[in-house]
Amino acid sequence: MSAILVTESVRRWPLRFEGAEVVPARDYLVGGEWAGRRGLRVYNLCRTYGYQTLGYYVSLLAAARGHRPFPTVETLQDLRLSPVVRLVSEQLEGLIQKSLARLQGARFELSVYFGRNLAKRYDALSRALHEQFPMPMMRASFEKRGREWHLAAVRPIATSEIPESHRQFLVTQAEQHFGRPQRASRARRTYRYDLAILIDPEAEDAPSNRKALRSFVRAARNEGIDAQLIDHDDASDIAEFDALFIREPTYVNHRTYRLSRRAATEGLVVIDDPISILRCTNKVFLAELFDRHAIAHPETVVAHEDTVEKIAATVGLPCVLKRPDSAFSKGVVRVDTEAELLAAAGEFLRDSQLVIAQAFTPSEFDWRIGVLGGEPLFACRYHMAKGHWQVVAHETGGQRRYGRVEAVAIDAAPTEAVRIAVRAARLIGDGLYGVDVKEYAGHFLVMEVNDNPNIDAGYEDAVIGNRMYQAVMSWFRRRLDARGSNGNGRAR
Repeated sequence: MSAILVTESVRRWPLRFEGAEVVPARDYLVGGEWAGRRGLRVYNLCRTYGYQTLGYYVSLLAAARGHRPFPTVETLQDLRLSPVVRLVSEQLEGLIQKSLARLQGARFELSVYFGRNLAKRYDALSRALHEQFPMPMMRASFEKRGREWHLAAVRPIATSEIPESHRQFLVTQAEQHFGRPQRASRARRTYRYDLAILIDPEAEDAPSNRKALRSFVRAARNEGIDAQLIDHDDASDIAEFDALFIREPTYVNHRTYRLSRRAATEGLVVIDDPISILRCTNKVFLAELFDRHAIAHPETVVAHEDTVEKIAATVGLPCVLKRPDSAFSKGVVRVDTEAELLAAAGEFLRDSQLVIAQAFTPSEFDWRIGVLGGEPLFACRYHMAKGHWQVVAHETGGQRRYGRVEAVAIDAAPTEAVRIAVRAARLIGDGLYGVDVKEYAGHFLVMEVNDNPNIDAGYEDAVIGNRMYQAVMSWFRRRLDARGSNGNGRAR
C-alpha cells in the first residue's frame, strides 16, 4: 500500500521522507489521478482540520474513495469533544500518573510523532495516546489538579510548530512508519485480506497457546486471509490491516480495549469488539442483562456500601462475592459467615462503588459453550480444580492450579445448556464468546458470558479439531466480503 502526505502547500513543506510523496491538498481533493488509486494511505498534514476546511475534506474524501485517511474524520471529531478527551484521561489515568510523576509545575505538553516522543520515558504514554487519537503528529496538553495529572486537550501539530531539534526525530519515525507496511503488502498478491492476531508473548493466561495460534494462521490462509501475529509494539500500524483478532486477555481500562476501539473506528472487522469487551467484563451489566431477558442465573444482588448488610438475607450463606470486573477466578471469593461477607465486601468496595453477590451453586464442573456468530461452536466440561470450588485455584505465591478440560461434541452436551448459552451470547453480540453454564438442582444457570474465550490446542479443540479454527476464519471472511470496498480500503 503506497503512502502520500497531503499538505496545503508543497513549497512550504520543510521535510522530505523516504517512502511517501508530498501532494497538494487541492490536487488531492479535485481527484485526477488520486481518485482512482487503490490501496492508498493518506497522511493528512494540513494545518487545520476544522469543519469544512481543506484538512477536513482531505480525510472525508479519502474515506469515500476507499483510501486510508490518517487521521480519520471520526478522530477529528473526537478531538473537538471534551467528553471524549475526559474519558481518555480516565482510561489512561494510571499511565498518566506514572509517566508524569517526576514533573514539577502544573502544566505539561507532550509532542507525539507517529506514536513516539523524543524522550523514551514517555514512549508508553505516547503510544497509548496515538492509539486513542491516531494521527501523524499531535500535541497533548496536561494539567495538574491537586496531586493528579489530567489530559486537558489534544490537537494536531502544524509543521510550523515543530522545533528544529525535533525534525530529524520526526523524519526517522515517519520513515519507519512508512516502511513497515511494505513487508505485509507483498502478501497481497496471494491473499485478499490482512488479519492481525494480537498476542502478548509474556501473558501467563493467554487465551490461545502457540499450536492454536499456528492453526488460526493456517485456517486464515485457507480463507484467502494473510494472518500475522502482532504485539502492542506493532499496534500503531493496526489501520494497515482489514481485521483484528485479539488473543490477549481483555480488560476495559487496558490497551486491549483501546486497540479494539481504535480498530473498530478504523473500520476493521474485530473480535473482540469494544462493545463486547465492555459488556462481558462487567458483572453488573451481565446481572442486569440476565434479569431483563429472563436468562436463568444464580440468585444475584448488586450491592453498595449501604446495602451490604442485606446480602445474606437475599442470596443466603455461603455466597460468592465478585468484583464487577473480575476475571480468571480473580476478584472472586466465597464467604461462609456474615463476618467474612462484611470483611470481603468492604475490601472490594475500596476499589469499586458496587459489589456482586451470588448464591453459592457448587458443582463438579461448569459447561463451557463456545458461541460464534450466534451459533454454538464447541462444548467442554471445565472441571473444578482438585479440592477447590473454582475452575482455577489461586495459590499463595501467585501459582495457579487448573481443573481438567473435557471437550465433548455439541450434540452430546445437554440441549438446554447449549440453548441458554446461545441465547445469552446473542444478547452480547455477534462475535466469539465463551458462556459458562452450571447445572444445579436440576436447572441450567448461566454464570457469565466471556469475551476472549480460551481456544487452546489439545483442549477446546479436542473433538472438532481444525474445524474450530476454520469456523473462526470463515466468520472473518464472510464479514470482510460483506464489507467489500466500502470499508477501510484494503478489500478488493
